[in-house]
Amino acid sequence: MTLEDKRQKITWTAMESPVGRLLVFADGHGITEIRFRNNSSPLPSTQGSGNEWLALAIEQLNAYFNSRLMKFELPLSLSGTAFQRGVWSELQKINYGSTASYGQIAAAINKPKAARAVGMANNKNPIPIIIPCHRVIGSNGALIGFAGGLDTKRWLLQHEGGYVDDNQV
Repeated sequence: MTLEDKRQKITWTAMESPVGRLLVFADGHGITEIRFRNNSSPLPSTQGSGNEWLALAIEQLNAYFNSRLMKFELPLSLSGTAFQRGVWSELQKINYGSTASYGQIAAAINKPKAARAVGMANNKNPIPIIIPCHRVIGSNGALIGFAGGLDTKRWLLQHEGGYVDDNQV
């Protein structure tokens, strides 16, 4: 097996969390994906066999869920368009316990009229929680869409001490 083959090999592991079972995926470059329990996509054949990034991700996710970690420091192996990667990069700048609207993210990436496109890029984020797409809300404060469901989004925001207006949901 060549070094490039090893980098392309996806391994995964499962962890229990306060928001349910999470599946964490990695390749030789870093974390590639996190799936919530409601994702029924097929799984790669290799489970958790020796990928150093999986253990680090589980350690940091557990620290996050135990309120000991506010910012993840993990290598990420992302596939996406330049626009998506720009949005995902901007999402990582939203501080723990804070929120931003789709319009604010669009303005921050110098595409002020691209709030809908930001929403679509947010929807395609393969690494939720670590790339904190749960911190993006509607301009009126409403919780809008989340791969793990709105209850999970609400839980994550409340866990971080963020304000959630339950009347807007």
